[in-house]
Amino acid sequence: MNIAIDGPAGAGKSSIARLVAKEMSFIYVDTGAMFRTMAYYFLKNGIDTSDEETVNTGCDRIDIRIEYQNDDQHIFLNGTDVSNEIRQEEVGKNASVVARYNKVRAKLLELQRQMAASYDVIMDGRDIGTVVLPDAEVKIFLTASSGVRAKRRYNELRQKGIDCNLKEIERDIIARDEQDMNREIAPLKQAEDAVLVDTSDMTIDEVVERIKNIAGRKKS
Repeated sequence: MNIAIDGPAGAGKSSIARLVAKEMSFIYVDTGAMFRTMAYYFLKNGIDTSDEETVNTGCDRIDIRIEYQNDDQHIFLNGTDVSNEIRQEEVGKNASVVARYNKVRAKLLELQRQMAASYDVIMDGRDIGTVVLPDAEVKIFLTASSGVRAKRRYNELRQKGIDCNLKEIERDIIARDEQDMNREIAPLKQAEDAVLVDTSDMTIDEVVERIKNIAGRKKS
C-alpha cells in the first residue's frame, strides 16, 4: 500500500509522515531529503544551481542511497551520511531550485518508485500523488497558512539554537510556494483524488489520526 502526502514547504509533511509510518509499520520515504541531497552536493562543490546545464553534468557524479537505522532514515551522498547537513536553510532554498530540472527529477524518480513497488510506503513531497505515485491508494494534500508554517519553522530552528528571523522565514516560505507552484515540471498542486487536510488549527496527534483514519477506510 502506498500513501502519498503532498503540500507546500513547512506544512509538516515529513514530521507527520514519519509518525504515521511508525504507527502503521510503513516505510517512510522523505523525497525532500533526496532533493536536498542533490542541492547539498552542488553547493558543496561550488556549482551554480541556477545553471541547469552545469547541474545536469553534476548529476552524473552523484550517488544517493537510503538506509534505515533504528527506524530512522539516513541518506548517503557518495557513501557519506549527510542526514544532518542537508537540513540547513540554504540547502532547502536550493533544493526548490534544482527540483525544476528534468535530469534531477528523473534521477530520483526511479529510486522513489522502486521503493514504493517493494514496500508499504508513505512518501511526502510536492508531486507524489500527481507524478511519482499517481496510483497511490491514499493521497493527502497537507497544508497550513504561511504564517503558521513560518512560526513552526522558526520554533524548530530556535530549538536547535539557530538564530533566525520570523518575517524572513515567512517571506522565504511564500517565495518557495510561488516557485514550486509555477515551475514547468511537476508543479505543486493537489491531485484530483487527494484529501485536503489543513493543519493550521490542528495538533500533530490530530493530523496523524486523521491520516490513519483515511488510510484505514481505504484498507477496508
